[in-house]
Amino acid sequence: MAKINIKPLADRVLIEPMEAETKTASGIYIPDTAKEKPQKGKVVAVGPGTKDEKITVKVGDTVLYGKYSGTELKLGGKDYLMMRESDILAII
Repeated sequence: MAKINIKPLADRVLIEPMEAETKTASGIYIPDTAKEKPQKGKVVAVGPGTKDEKITVKVGDTVLYGKYSGTELKLGGKDYLMMRESDILAII
């Protein structure tokens, strides 16, 4: 993984979304037009938190987040999401 030169502020977290599934568990291929936006990703950078909101995720964690969470960013040709830690639902 390339070094990311971005430092989230406060309680924000930078996430690299994982690829959407290309086929179902039963082996049926899903066309691009029907793929769900991925809701799972890897944490690549975290902010320092705030005095009221301590950061509990760390770089390298795989997390689940809400379908419409975060702001999409493109860095070095890759897609990322910047969101508040409170938008993260779980660490898996």
